[in-house]
Amino acid sequence: MSELGFTEITASAPIVTTRHGGRAKCLQRLIRLDMPVPRTVALDFDAVHGVSAGEMPDLKAMLDLFGPDPLLSVRPSSEDPDWGGPSAILNIGMNDALHAKLVGSHGEAAANALYLRFIQSYAVHVGRLDPDDFDAADAPTAEALQDALELYEEETDSYFPQDPQVQLAEILRSMARAWEGTTARLLREAKGAPADAGLGLVVQKMALGVGKGLSGSGVMQFVNGDTGLREVRGRYLCKSQGRDALTAPDDSDVMYLTRDPRGRSIEDVLPQNFADLITYGDKVRTRLREEMQIEFTIENEQLFILDAVRVQRSERANVRIAVELANDGIIGHDEAVLRIPPRALAELLHSQVDPKGDRDVFAEGIAASPGAATGKIVFNARAAQAMAAQDEDCILVRRETSPEDIRGMHAARGILTIRGGITSHAAVIARGLGLPCVVGAGDLKLDKKKGKLIAPDGRVFREGDVITVDGAAGEALSGSVDLLPPELGDCFKKLMTWADEFRDIGIRANADTPPDADKAVMFEAEGIGLCRTEHMFIDDDRLLAMREMIFANSSEDRRAALERLLPMQRDDFTALFRIMQGKPVCIRLFDPPLHEFLPHGREGMRELAEALDLPISDVTMRVAGLREFNPMLGMRGVRLGVTVPEIYDMQARAIFEATIEVSKIGDPVVPEIMIPLVSAKREVEIVKTRIDAVAAAVRVEAEADFTYRLGVMVETPRAALRADEIAHHASFMSFGTNDLTQMTYGLSRDDAGRFMGEYVNQGVYVEDPFHTLDRDGVGELLEIGAERARGAREEVTLSICGEHGGNPESIAFCREAGFDYVSCSPFRVPVARLAAAHLAIQDRMAQEAEKAK
Repeated sequence: MSELGFTEITASAPIVTTRHGGRAKCLQRLIRLDMPVPRTVALDFDAVHGVSAGEMPDLKAMLDLFGPDPLLSVRPSSEDPDWGGPSAILNIGMNDALHAKLVGSHGEAAANALYLRFIQSYAVHVGRLDPDDFDAADAPTAEALQDALELYEEETDSYFPQDPQVQLAEILRSMARAWEGTTARLLREAKGAPADAGLGLVVQKMALGVGKGLSGSGVMQFVNGDTGLREVRGRYLCKSQGRDALTAPDDSDVMYLTRDPRGRSIEDVLPQNFADLITYGDKVRTRLREEMQIEFTIENEQLFILDAVRVQRSERANVRIAVELANDGIIGHDEAVLRIPPRALAELLHSQVDPKGDRDVFAEGIAASPGAATGKIVFNARAAQAMAAQDEDCILVRRETSPEDIRGMHAARGILTIRGGITSHAAVIARGLGLPCVVGAGDLKLDKKKGKLIAPDGRVFREGDVITVDGAAGEALSGSVDLLPPELGDCFKKLMTWADEFRDIGIRANADTPPDADKAVMFEAEGIGLCRTEHMFIDDDRLLAMREMIFANSSEDRRAALERLLPMQRDDFTALFRIMQGKPVCIRLFDPPLHEFLPHGREGMRELAEALDLPISDVTMRVAGLREFNPMLGMRGVRLGVTVPEIYDMQARAIFEATIEVSKIGDPVVPEIMIPLVSAKREVEIVKTRIDAVAAAVRVEAEADFTYRLGVMVETPRAALRADEIAHHASFMSFGTNDLTQMTYGLSRDDAGRFMGEYVNQGVYVEDPFHTLDRDGVGELLEIGAERARGAREEVTLSICGEHGGNPESIAFCREAGFDYVSCSPFRVPVARLAAAHLAIQDRMAQEAEKAK
């Protein structure tokens, strides 16, 4: 810091963003580009902190820099513009004497306007007086000016300060203390600023936009902030200051920037000023390597550049801007990739509620799956299917969803549940399907008997009423709203191509059906990392065969029922293999407990009794007999494969027969068969023996050869701890972090949403462990499992395929732990690809920086 406590911003001054803030550094760059920036001085973070404690810079020396009768502005300059800061204050130095001079040089109206504006700003921001009392006057008359001065005197018991040095001192002190106040600190911390973030201030000579003729102020940018397309945009307002043009009414003296048949334009009336602005815009883009909005003032046809800020933009525009800058050689491909936050891609991949439209919110919940959709309310899966059959969009509204709702979820355009958290059944399935979903809207009341949904404000919605679900905001809106369509244009594709050039970990998709696989291909996944076969049994024709198998009393009867399912399963796998031809497909064998395929209500049991030609009492007894106290820890996964082996036999045969069929028409298929919920090596040995036997039988019957890989899904802590034993029998090990987290914590992911928010608020957990991978607990199990598996079998493939797979934090962990790939829902594949690229680029940059030391 200078001995004077401030530094004049010149081309060679030692201005540093981390000491003086982003605005000060940007102004220096504008000066270096030979732009007409008014004289400006900067106070660094230490100086501003000192001001808040009463240590003033040499204000006399500062004011002397600006000559006699200085007229100044003070603006904040935080390290990151997004962190905000106190409001700018203009026209510092205005007093009775200067007012009288300006009346003669600029006219009474202009002088009154300058003085009034300063009095109002000073009263509100320094005097802390009621803003309502100092509303802008309808017209800058002498009476309005006198009223403002008298009101200030009345409210403060003192005359309005006339000494510019006193004015400046009080303004600097007020802005410095405002930054260090509790409210301001909390606001900027919410935007990612550290608690001790510093504030710089810039003091700049005013360029008066109230001069003669067409004097005024405006803003100008060279790109559309909504689309990212190159075009000149902005406004100019005669007889104005700062950014007044942006808030001026249309009927005021606003001028167009470019030639326009509707009225005067800067291009026509002030062609030299317009040409200079175009030149400066090009300089800013190429030299500052960003699309910037220029704030300018024209005083008696002389142009001044006051500031330049990054153009506010949508995520759609941000992608186009980054790609176009890279295409023009202004930034590199790696920087273009780094400029796009991975999670921001949700706005491009899904429809979004138009932010410019009206929002009639009737319920709020948890934003569980991004995107937005409009449709008619339905309260059950059958109604959703019926609506879809009539080509009508619907929103499925439930207290909470269960596997029985899968068909309705496939048919719906969006999902709204009253219960549930970020990893509830509805949330997980919705993310996999790419459906917008809001869960945990606990203030809603659902009366299924009367078929109505009651909002917290008393409004009643009935089946067939139109609502909109905004899964990004976690809101349900009444009626239909304007939606912005997904944006997967050339710029998005080019960005993702660059991302793939940098990333160093594989990205696969979780895909259970051909439509899921189509999405995986569309988003350029490297294969399928998890195909959950149980979702293939939800159609009515398959469900009945499955129930017949469950009710069978012998192995032969079970095989007979499963024979009906075999061709259906074979067709499923054939379709998947064709879509993913040449890419790996990892198929998880049947996992859920059998009771999930049985009806629960009296009506459903009666229908099943009719279909199976059994007394309803037999059906009721069988359903009761299969019911478990804790089904997620009961007879499911490999335990079914060991005790009811006919299911896995049928699935293995279907996989191998599909493999032979598809291999005839293209690249050979090498399926990956995954055994779920393993906890002991003997389980793997038993299942592997049967699958190998099925493979041998199919080879003989088809007179064809094929290869396959057998692996396990690590979902239990014991499997992670005994990974060295299990790896001897497994070509790959895929960690299912959903169940592994559930079992490590002893938490139900479907029920945790009821109290997880409170746990996070009170610091019990830093984040919801089902949403963000727990590095300390679950992460240690992953590391132990990976290390022991590789120690026993060096070539074993390691991956994760739970909900965490698409999270940037989880991908970072997997890279560090040496995993080969992650797998996530198709709509999260681009997010994962981009996040992986970010991590690889950042690692490379860190290594280069280390070498340069």
